[in-house]
Amino acid sequence: MATPKPIQQQAIPAQLAGQDILGIAQTGSGKTAAFSLPILQKILTIGDKRKGKTARALILAPTRELAVQIEETVRKLSKGAHISTALVLGGVSRVAQINKMQGGVDVLIATPGRLTDLVRDNRIDLSETRWLVLDEADRMLDMGFINDVKRIAKGTHKDRQTALFSATMPKEVATLAESLLRNPIRVEVAPQGTTAAEIKQVVHMIPTKQKKQVLSAMLKDETLSSVIVFTRTKHGADAVTRVLEKDGYDVAAIHGNKSQNARQRALNGFKDGSVRVLVATDIAARGIDVVGISHVINFDLPDEPESYVHRIGRTGRNGASGNAITLYDPAEEASKFKAVERVTRMRLPLADSPIDLSSLPARVASNDQRPARREGGNGAPAKKPHRGQAPGKPREPRGEKVWSNDGGAPAQKRPMRRNKRKSFGAKAA
Repeated sequence: MATPKPIQQQAIPAQLAGQDILGIAQTGSGKTAAFSLPILQKILTIGDKRKGKTARALILAPTRELAVQIEETVRKLSKGAHISTALVLGGVSRVAQINKMQGGVDVLIATPGRLTDLVRDNRIDLSETRWLVLDEADRMLDMGFINDVKRIAKGTHKDRQTALFSATMPKEVATLAESLLRNPIRVEVAPQGTTAAEIKQVVHMIPTKQKKQVLSAMLKDETLSSVIVFTRTKHGADAVTRVLEKDGYDVAAIHGNKSQNARQRALNGFKDGSVRVLVATDIAARGIDVVGISHVINFDLPDEPESYVHRIGRTGRNGASGNAITLYDPAEEASKFKAVERVTRMRLPLADSPIDLSSLPARVASNDQRPARREGGNGAPAKKPHRGQAPGKPREPRGEKVWSNDGGAPAQKRPMRRNKRKSFGAKAA
């Protein structure tokens, strides 16, 4: 039998004794089993009878990927037992989720946004929920879910048992924990914000405009066998993916603009090895638990320094060694770099041998870096200039120039008005 991990040794007995838990642990510490096993044990003692639309236990996760991973773990831990689970998250049809909840379930794993919608529509009843787990509470805070979490918790059974887990403990999370937990046992297996000792970290100082070339050159090394590349933005993730695809690498992207099915296909390909490189934004930093990730590469430093810890925690899991490489532009990312060092309480190690940028091959223009098209090139006829436009002079964008009423010189330029789509912010992640 495998030896329980420190978080499990401390948290499981306290939860079996009916106590609330405040857990602080780095990613990959085994906390999913730590909060799931006591709940499953208690559910097995109360029989199979359930009320429609209810859940005996609720596990909240900030991202879809993490919710999927938790459900997979719960199902493995309860294999052979009569335990029913349901997954409620955004990005997929509500109908199947509503149907799944009709007869009630033992364990519901959900993201706050979709669960709030279904509770409001009376499709899910939380009044019988006696076990509540908040996983990655600091991430929920970052994504703006705290008010949803409070409303959800208020709807659960008054005598519920609660466990809150977080990698860091900012003031807002500490306040949330104080409002939800009753005389909790504090379990802390690593100092806040620290990174796993098994992860070898290195920083390369690279100008932003040359990062794509450096990344592609790095991937020629076959020891980078299973790699997650983290970018700061969704546009950046797509741009990096296009470059790597053009260079012949097996790559997929995962971010908030992708549908849930597309994100899951990318994850499945990464898990089965058909995708060697997964390019992701921070939405995936805490939702990927894949065995054997050899390297994490920070293409950009994150806006939230705590995300650095969660990013590199995708490698070096379960006692295995791992590698984290950061491409750092001192001219643009100095403040982010200092913030990461404050959170991790360490000086990030610079590479002993700087990369020789002059030896990198010149990049052929990619989709995100196209040269201006020459008129009449490649046998194509030159485009005729727009009416009133001098030959060779670019046409002025429509809606930019505003002429004065008296026919004089142009007035100050004003940007064209655009219709603004309502943004749902983090909940669309």
